Amino acid sequence: MRYSFKIIDKTDILKVVPLVEKLNDFNISKNVLEERFLEMIAQNYECAVIFNGDAVVGVCGLWFCTRHYAGKSVEVDHVYIDENHRGKGLGKQFFKWIYDYVKQKGCKTVELNTYVSNYPSHKFYYNEGFEILGYHFLKKL
Repeated sequence: MRYSFKIIDKTDILKVVPLVEKLNDFNISKNVLEERFLEMIAQNYECAVIFNGDAVVGVCGLWFCTRHYAGKSVEVDHVYIDENHRGKGLGKQFFKWIYDYVKQKGCKTVELNTYVSNYPSHKFYYNEGFEILGYHFLKKL
């Protein structure tokens, strides 16, 4: 299989919603996901994708900011690779591409959150050199 990595054009952002729906532990409707992605793309957000030919088989959001403790940083968000394309080293290749891309944009650090119950992701991120620095809290208003 031939894979390629790129930042998806803002006009194509809704193409990632079907993959993000599979990751959706909060049972957010497709319509709400689409509304939120259209809003996100207007902020400091970019979306990296994995293509297999013309099909989007992987997705990763990138939130850019400057943090007092880390400098210019990117927060990796909603990482998902279709089940049929896992176990082939694709995640490692994707993250290498992401690291190279964000370094070109001046980022000094990469941060992320992962669900507590997502044990396979923990192993992957440990192997990528990530360290746990804290807890992520959420309060709905």
